Amino acid sequence: MKRLFVLMLALMLLVPAALAEDAAESADTSLDYILEKGTLILGLDASFPPMGFTNDDGEVVGFDIDLAREVCNRLGVELIAQPIDWAAKDMELNNKNIDCIWNGMSITDERIATMNMTPAYLNNEIVMVVKGDTFQTKADFAGATIGVQGGSYAEEVLAADEALGGIVGETLVFDEYLTALMDLQAGNLDGVLIDLVVANYRLEGLEDDSLVVVRGLGDDMEENIYMDLYGIGFRKGDDALSEAVWNALLEMKEDGTLAEISTNWFGSDITVVEAAAEAETEAEAEE
Repeated sequence: MKRLFVLMLALMLLVPAALAEDAAESADTSLDYILEKGTLILGLDASFPPMGFTNDDGEVVGFDIDLAREVCNRLGVELIAQPIDWAAKDMELNNKNIDCIWNGMSITDERIATMNMTPAYLNNEIVMVVKGDTFQTKADFAGATIGVQGGSYAEEVLAADEALGGIVGETLVFDEYLTALMDLQAGNLDGVLIDLVVANYRLEGLEDDSLVVVRGLGDDMEENIYMDLYGIGFRKGDDALSEAVWNALLEMKEDGTLAEISTNWFGSDITVVEAAAEAETEAEAEE
């Protein structure tokens, strides 16, 4: 009987210890981790202007980089912009080679399932860049050769939309959009499916009036059905870090810093950063 009592007592002591260990393992230390190491490593495709790209001096710059740097200043840590293979972004994040993905990344159901995604901070559209006025209706893309960037939302859109993806002749996947647009210039492609903000920036640099943006990719070619929202991706469970970054963006909205950075890159404030309650109210109103 005494031996049984001792065994039960030992078990009673072990259970709280095990529970405490499980609690420690499940505790969200994501923000503490960043603050302790003093850096936030941002993963990006460094050929995605104006969100994040390498300039002529070899520096990684862009709208997202400026936003992230200001957020890091407010958190008291250093920003490290780390170029990655965009198609391997999930692996880079989960292996802790980077702390977040902040580079004009579209919010999709698949990414919400695998990452801790913030609310949207920028509205965007997926558009088609074509040469000349050959394409006047959606049906004109039948048999066309279309270029997309690997791992992009545009690639997902083309694969999912039977009305467009189902009629094109061939889809070519590129490492970066600039190469695709240059192939379009050379006549090797009929169109490039691309983010509007990137298209506007790249076309300004190419200075080719024959390249035009087709925004009306709905059935009647008037309305664009490919609306896009940009969010920031963190590892699943990194709620504390995600919330700290979002709260810093909210502060930047309130004090005007967000609008200032946006105006510097786009000529006006096109950000959509809102508190959760405001975002829910607006979404309900749209429904």
